[in-house]
Amino acid sequence: MRHLFVKAIFLLTFCLAGCGTTGEAILRDVGGAIYGQADPSEQEVAQGLKQALEVGLGKGAEALSRENGFFGDQAIKILFPEEARKAEQTLRSLGFNKLCDDLVLRLNRAAEKASAKAKPIFMSAIREMTLPDAMNILFGDDDAATEYLRRTTSSQLAGAFRPVILESLEEVNAVSLWNQVFTRYNQLPMVKKVTPDLDAYVTNQALDGLFLAIAREEKKIRENPLQRGTALLKKVFGYRDRKTAE
Repeated sequence: MRHLFVKAIFLLTFCLAGCGTTGEAILRDVGGAIYGQADPSEQEVAQGLKQALEVGLGKGAEALSRENGFFGDQAIKILFPEEARKAEQTLRSLGFNKLCDDLVLRLNRAAEKASAKAKPIFMSAIREMTLPDAMNILFGDDDAATEYLRRTTSSQLAGAFRPVILESLEEVNAVSLWNQVFTRYNQLPMVKKVTPDLDAYVTNQALDGLFLAIAREEKKIRENPLQRGTALLKKVFGYRDRKTAE
């Protein structure tokens, strides 16, 4: 029986060899069916994308909410605002390094605390994902799922993050330190006065960092089969791999 099966596959391969791209596609489909790689249904695609997002969220958002989630990650670490960099340089040149370092640490601690609020908001957006959304994400760019979340949750996240960040900034005395830093700077002669909006700045930086972290996890799932932890993820992204290779 096995001998006949092998012969059948050989004959099919031979017959289709001259059919160009069409023959290659048929062979891929036959091979996929034989080895359990049948195309997923539309419902499986949607469910697989939801699983992928849940994995990315679990690793991305939860990692950021831990201590040093922001502060220890140079790609998303929150620094002085761009308009205040000159003020920082001036203060450091006058010996206020510790003051500046303490402020940076406290800004990041506030962002880490606020990140714990992200997951339930993301989960709601995932549940509302439509089938067209899922297909666009599956065959979209490496950060297509992340951009979907950015588009559908940014406003709600900002509303949830800002009060938590403001409270966190107060808890770690960042507001007091912020005022101290810029009061000292603004008292210097011949400098342009700066008064950045602290909680708005940290909120925006926290959101940018959050989406960057999720995009990194999404890219891993798309590119590395070992990151596809469930059978459904393997099936859905395996299907994507086959289709994009055609």
